[in-house]
This record gives sequence, structure tokens and C-alpha cells, in this order.
Amino acid sequence: MSRLDRLRAALETALAPTRLEIRDDSAKHAGHAGAREGGHFHVTIASAAFAGRGAVERHRMVYAAAADLMGRDIHALSIDARDATEDVPPKI
Repeated sequence: MSRLDRLRAALETALAPTRLEIRDDSAKHAGHAGAREGGHFHVTIASAAFAGRGAVERHRMVYAAAADLMGRDIHALSIDARDATEDVPPKI
């Protein structure tokens, strides 16, 4: 299972997202010393679990869900976390 797949599984299990997009930005950081310790990912996630919680608490929830992967599979994690009611699909 790839790093991205492990991250997806961890977030889906812990947060039951209504939307989950994960972008692997690791290639942009090739040669960076920390990149050897794990990938660089951007997560856009919407979940009812975030209802009534501020941005910092939402980020903590995502980091808690991914805790077993940090430092091994994940070096850096950028997060856009929204309540399911705040999630508006992008206009195309």
C-alpha cells in the first residue's frame, strides 16, 4: 500500500469524510533533507466530525488521525479542513 493510500485509509477510518482529496507534492521537494523521512501531502477534507470546531482543532483531528504515519510516511502535511456543511464544490 502506498503512502497516499495509507493516509487516505487513516483519514477515512477516523473522520468519515464527505470529501477527501489528497495531493502528493513530494516531487516538488526532492532533495530536501526531510523528504527522505516521508512525503509532502496536501489534504482537502470535509467531515461532519468538524462541526462546531475551529480550524486549529480540525487540524489537530487530522494530525491525530495520521499520527502513526508522521515521520515515517509523512514529512509535511498541508490541511484544508471544512465542516461538511461548509464544503462547496469548486466551480468549473
